Amino acid sequence: MTKLGGVLQPVAKQLHKQHIGGIVTKALQDADVELKDLDAIAVTVKPGLVMPLNVGVEHAKELVRKSSKPMIPIHHMEAHALTARMLERIDFPFLVFLVSGGHCLLAVAKSVDQFLLLGRGIDGSPGEAFDKTARSLRLKNLPQCEGLSGGASVELMAKNGNPHAFEFPTQQRSRKCDFSMSGLKEFARQIIEKEERRQGLLAGDVLSNAADICASFQFGLLQHFIKKLQRAFLFCELKNLLPEQNRVLVMSGGVASNSYLKQNLEKVCNIYNCRMVCPPPRLCTDNGAMIAWLVTSRESL
Repeated sequence: MTKLGGVLQPVAKQLHKQHIGGIVTKALQDADVELKDLDAIAVTVKPGLVMPLNVGVEHAKELVRKSSKPMIPIHHMEAHALTARMLERIDFPFLVFLVSGGHCLLAVAKSVDQFLLLGRGIDGSPGEAFDKTARSLRLKNLPQCEGLSGGASVELMAKNGNPHAFEFPTQQRSRKCDFSMSGLKEFARQIIEKEERRQGLLAGDVLSNAADICASFQFGLLQHFIKKLQRAFLFCELKNLLPEQNRVLVMSGGVASNSYLKQNLEKVCNIYNCRMVCPPPRLCTDNGAMIAWLVTSRESL
């Protein structure tokens, strides 16, 4: 996917089909168990990219037919929300900020299976915005970005850029906690096209000020996140949804691997007397461990 500058559903679907059987077989071998030894088959059913998800669901159905085991449908954003509890004790209720390639949401986790949704992405996701910006900038053509995802490429380039070179729209008129990516994506596209004309860019070349565009885009996204997070904290205080002491914000999902976003959002948490907990990158991105952990957490109720 890194060669394509991001995730494309038809390609992802085909790759899932090619590899899912072998991956499941290897997982069973590594665990030294057979299909008949399992208690159930857990599978992510929503939300996410429909084509790849369907591949997983159909394969799970096939395993269920072979084994006669029950199937457990999993909401993968709930799994992201509880991942941090694998690593340390986090008491309910706590605030959850999930940012990924397909979704963006703020919620109060009241229990293992009860969430109060405060805000969600209404027109795209942060991961998609990162990927599209990286693709438009042709960052995959740069040696330092070889093998990196779109989000990781933008973050890397932004380290050497000026975050104030281009002022991105803030989109803060809405009083809700919903997230909007359309303005950021469109503004990034317009900047890139304008700079390409100004610099007379040849096909395949990368803008000389790509780092500034990346840094400005990342800063614009951060400002959007900060406003929504502040609004969520104020709403939780108004409705007494979080404890006065030992408040926790769990930030998870693939985009939570972005160090720049994490470090700056942690500063916002400190203002509101809240501790941020963010799983390591290997557990922030989609993984089987978080699905298994959610199943285990449900069973312990």
